[in-house]
Amino acid sequence: MLDRLINNPDLGKLLLRVSVGSMMLFHGLNKLQHGYGFITPMLQNARLPGYLSHGILVGELLAPLFMVLGLYTRPAALLLAFVMVMAVYLVHTKELFSVSAHGGYALELQVLYLFGSLAVFFFGAGRYSAAHGSGLWK
Repeated sequence: MLDRLINNPDLGKLLLRVSVGSMMLFHGLNKLQHGYGFITPMLQNARLPGYLSHGILVGELLAPLFMVLGLYTRPAALLLAFVMVMAVYLVHTKELFSVSAHGGYALELQVLYLFGSLAVFFFGAGRYSAAHGSGLWK
């Protein structure tokens, strides 16, 4: 009995995707509530079209919600990883090789979201999801 509880990769997948997805969801809700117009100039400074800023709603609201629910988990996780790469590129490039005031890596949160979402992409949703672990994009 204890072995079945400890050796449970589906429970680990659930904990990983719910924690990464729900924590990123807070970022998306904050942008929805307070606006995300500040992203447009950053995109334009990087010579990218400003209208891409609307993708933040998909990348920080819809994708994390799908990850938490376990629907289209792999595409959602890949989209979240892309959002984190863009966040580092647009906002945090100067901090790439920096240490925080507390001695930790300056981008530890961004790196945790990036690699956490990549882990979810490679692991999939698992059995404890709305898709019940079936299908390629589970």
